[in-house]
Amino acid sequence: MFGTQRDFENRLVEYRSSLTGIKHLHRLKTPSVYASRPQPNMPITLYTTTSGGIAYDLVRCWMNIDGKETVFELTPTESVWNTLEWRYVRHWFGAIPPQANGTIVRYKIGGRVMGSDRWIFADNQARVLSEATEFAVSVDDYDRPTWARDAVIYHIFLDRFYPGDGVPWKKPTSLSGFFGGTLRGVIQKLDYIQSLGCNAIWLSPLFASPSHHGYDATDYYTVEPRFGTNAELKELIEKAHASGIRVILDFVANHWSNKHPTFQTAQRDKDSEYRAWYTWQRWPDTYTSFFGVKGMPQLNLKHKPASDYLLASARYWLENGVDGYRLDYAPGPPQTFWADFRQACKAVKPEVFLFGEVVGHAEAVASYVPHFDGCLDFLLADALRRTFVLETLTLLEFEAFLAAHEAYFSSDFLLPAFLDNHDMTRILYLAGENKAKVKLAALVLFTLAAPPIIYNGTEVGISQRNPLGRFEEARLPMLWGDEQDKNLLTYFRRLGTLRKQFPLLASGKREVVHLNVQNGTYAYLCTLGDKSVLIVLNTSRRSETINIPISSFKTSAKDLLNGNSVTVSTDLVKVSLPAQSSAFIA
Repeated sequence: MFGTQRDFENRLVEYRSSLTGIKHLHRLKTPSVYASRPQPNMPITLYTTTSGGIAYDLVRCWMNIDGKETVFELTPTESVWNTLEWRYVRHWFGAIPPQANGTIVRYKIGGRVMGSDRWIFADNQARVLSEATEFAVSVDDYDRPTWARDAVIYHIFLDRFYPGDGVPWKKPTSLSGFFGGTLRGVIQKLDYIQSLGCNAIWLSPLFASPSHHGYDATDYYTVEPRFGTNAELKELIEKAHASGIRVILDFVANHWSNKHPTFQTAQRDKDSEYRAWYTWQRWPDTYTSFFGVKGMPQLNLKHKPASDYLLASARYWLENGVDGYRLDYAPGPPQTFWADFRQACKAVKPEVFLFGEVVGHAEAVASYVPHFDGCLDFLLADALRRTFVLETLTLLEFEAFLAAHEAYFSSDFLLPAFLDNHDMTRILYLAGENKAKVKLAALVLFTLAAPPIIYNGTEVGISQRNPLGRFEEARLPMLWGDEQDKNLLTYFRRLGTLRKQFPLLASGKREVVHLNVQNGTYAYLCTLGDKSVLIVLNTSRRSETINIPISSFKTSAKDLLNGNSVTVSTDLVKVSLPAQSSAFIA
């Protein structure tokens, strides 16, 4: 899932790049927690590093608020020796003064080369201020939406979910063809979604598009006719809300289709107003696109009319009842755009849930804290898959990751978690069709604080047919009726019920109470006030009886998930688990 970042040499290149020259990398510190949102009327600390063969005698910040520019200097605080680089990295700190609620601060950072009047600017190493990387931060008191903390999200890949009652699947000649899923099909399956304990749905892109996946839209105001109509989307929103289900749209801000009218016009007419919406290396055929895919030209969101179009369309759908946006390929647009996007959306609907797709390390994810309510948790997905499915991480390594991961981010920044999605290998295929492994990973997913996501089909045993590496293989049509694995479906429904029954899972404290790497057993206690839940896992290929020293656990406690034998005494919980099984004890 991390692509080239999996390769050590590529990570090394990225790491060395992050140190060389003058670098800010959107790094902020607030008074308490590194990865927490800037607050109104509180200073915001910026820090920058300098390293390499250039000495700087001054580092300065140019800050712009509503067109008014002020300048302040950063102070050198420490030099840190980096053995890998075999040189010092110098740290500079400065503070954005306290700002009023609703302020967007735009700023640039530059260093003056010692003994000269030359400046070099972070992060792109530009030599003139006008070409420097622009950073931005939204200062506001919008809390993360209250409903999102308790969300259980069902991720629907529209073309492959359900065509509608009495409507057969289409039979395309390839997996990139159209299978016929519709919004009407989603409306007709709301009861099914609700039966999983899900109280939110995330719909794959549904705007007009020439592809099955929709990540190349041609019109952000019109539903793709293959999926249905604008009226049907509004009907879905109304009926979902009536069932207590929120609706999240997949919003793509980085790129769209080369069939989009603005791009078509820009290619035909070099004097078109739309030419500036794109970045051209050589007009009309060479332009910046999404990972070099010519069918997906990248938008120039430093150009205000292009940015304004996206902001207006995002506001439009919020005004029509949408509850949140999953923000595709968030590292693509400049962060200045995301600051504007946050303000535009929150002004319409303060309870909107904005979460980004940032596939990278924790520092990269943390740089979006000022803009989003959360980010998809690819790091946790990777750890879950490697621990419980691939078995390349030990339980001790998993807990070491998890404890640090939980401490790194503020609880106000949500990290929706998942086992698989439309862009990665199905977890059941990865598990070698071993459903016991999937169940173990799913239990952990549903008992951590993060809002869990079910990708449609994971709960009924959808796998894939061919080897790893093809996105389309993770997008096989949903199984219905007798084709579904009823045992697995019942298990996921039970997890959803328990998640709803025990809200402490989302907001309580997690404490490891047992870990035995040799035996493959692991247990943690989730506590809030005087209520607690004990999660116990046996990942080994043999049955295990596990003695867990816990005082004051209620003697009437039972395994509410699998019905395993549990005995509770004054200071001990004893549970017997078959191979590769688990218990949810309360």
